[in-house]
Amino acid sequence: MAVDSAISSPACEKDAKALEFIEEMTKNCDSVQENVLSEILSQNAGTEYLNKWNLNGATDRKTYKSKVPVITYDDLQPYIQRIANGDRSTILSSHPISEFLTSSGTSAGERKLMPTIAAEMDRRQKLYSLLMPVMNLYVPGLDKGKGLYFLFIKAETKTPSGLVARPVLTSYYKSPQFKTRPFDPYNVYTSPNETILCVDAFQSMYSQMLCGLIYREQVLRCGAVFASGLVRAIKFLQMNWEQLAHDIETGTLSLKITDSAIRECVSNILKPDPDQARFIREECCEGNWEGIITRIWPNTKYLDVIVTGAMAQYIPILDYYSGNLPKTCTMYASSECYFGLNLTPMLKPSEVSYTIMPNMGYFEFIPHDGSEHDSSSLLDLADLEVGKEYELVISTYSGLCRYRVGDILRVTGFYNSAPQFKFIRRKNVLLSIDADKTDETELQTAVENASKLLNEFNTNVVEYTSYGDTKTIPGHYVIYWELLVKDPANGPSDDVLAQCCLAMEESLNSVYRQSRVADNSIGPLEIRVVKNGTFEELMDYAISRGASINQYKVPRCVSFTPIMELLDSRVVSVHFSPAPPHWTTERRF
Repeated sequence: MAVDSAISSPACEKDAKALEFIEEMTKNCDSVQENVLSEILSQNAGTEYLNKWNLNGATDRKTYKSKVPVITYDDLQPYIQRIANGDRSTILSSHPISEFLTSSGTSAGERKLMPTIAAEMDRRQKLYSLLMPVMNLYVPGLDKGKGLYFLFIKAETKTPSGLVARPVLTSYYKSPQFKTRPFDPYNVYTSPNETILCVDAFQSMYSQMLCGLIYREQVLRCGAVFASGLVRAIKFLQMNWEQLAHDIETGTLSLKITDSAIRECVSNILKPDPDQARFIREECCEGNWEGIITRIWPNTKYLDVIVTGAMAQYIPILDYYSGNLPKTCTMYASSECYFGLNLTPMLKPSEVSYTIMPNMGYFEFIPHDGSEHDSSSLLDLADLEVGKEYELVISTYSGLCRYRVGDILRVTGFYNSAPQFKFIRRKNVLLSIDADKTDETELQTAVENASKLLNEFNTNVVEYTSYGDTKTIPGHYVIYWELLVKDPANGPSDDVLAQCCLAMEESLNSVYRQSRVADNSIGPLEIRVVKNGTFEELMDYAISRGASINQYKVPRCVSFTPIMELLDSRVVSVHFSPAPPHWTTERRF
């Protein structure tokens, strides 16, 4: 791996220590995991949950695996409900539960509550501290400028007992580890803390964009947590550039910004600058957004966003906005646990692999080979095989024991003794009408293949979602597309969009195609093109219902009635597959 040769030339002494830590953890992967499990079981030995399984103080893997079952959130929910309602006994953790971290959630259903303890914040901070030392091996000079990151918090909720429940990133940004972090020349943001810590999404975005424009020539990297967040920021610039330019020209902050902390901190850096304002107007006034990131922020070296998994959909639009800047996916984390980091961050998104840091929790793996596996047969981190897929199971210091996260990972190689993983998909199936089962990866591939038909019309699929319409007989897949038509005079015709429907069907699995062709149990696939901005409205609606702007991901399948009604009210054209897809009784192995 490239990092091997570069690891001897860190950017500074602090980086050298971080890289040495990575080496130590990955060289001794199995022994670190053994120690982590022993620490977790020793720390939580007296808890109600572990006592239930009669470990009798044992801290070894063999006993743990033979006695403690693999569980899902449904198994955990009664214990979590007791904690949320005020039971302060040592139910899951011997340490007090400091707060609940909420999952990113979907368009319907309740958000999951993940218990955490105060010490976990330091563990998460440790992983954050490793990111820039790795990046500095690949991109020199990042201490000579700033990072333009769009980071947000959301309003907190409280459980009946008064415990805070909030997204993991809100928890981190509001923590002393973030707010009082020591100065690091390699990690300076254009956004003052006050702009990040404003719960009003408009004021937070406006002030962060304004600061990014003020410091535009110092910006060396642009980012957000997910690719969707950076796309949203550029769309915000499209909608608000005139007011932003006015603020910069006059040196006065828009009256729409009423947060006193933001007004105070921004007033310290906002000075009249007619030349900058003129530049911004010239770049934005004609409505040409191709390459806008490198035009406005000319020294940007890369985009720091997650574009793996479902976020891969945003790669074409980010390429359009940035002139094909590299996109780095630096870490792999969830509400349940922070897992690891990308040691080769400048690889193409399709080649991204994450190295799980064995100090973050205890990790086990269910082979994802279609066969049943009992809870004692799960594999350890050091026992995995390259090329095989596994479902991730975690045990954490906060009290999760053998919890199925639902992520499917493929081992792509090893760094020292630590396996490296490509994130494949969430385990859950997205669409099913009959015997068919279509998951997120299959749907994404189908959309990508169909969207190739739009290339000659200079058109991209900006966003999409789907649902299984079982009201029709037979039922059929409905795919909502929002399109970016760069040349309206030469947009795709109805016939082309109908062919896109067929191209999607051709890309789906053989069970789907058999159901369409031989069984007639699925009707022709339908694409509904929606107005520009529809998916922004969808996000706004989700945020109004409590979703986090940082963690929000467009649901790739929807069923919640208000969302369906919103989407259908924005449809501008409807297209159906004009013919059945290809299917044969011959099987390919």
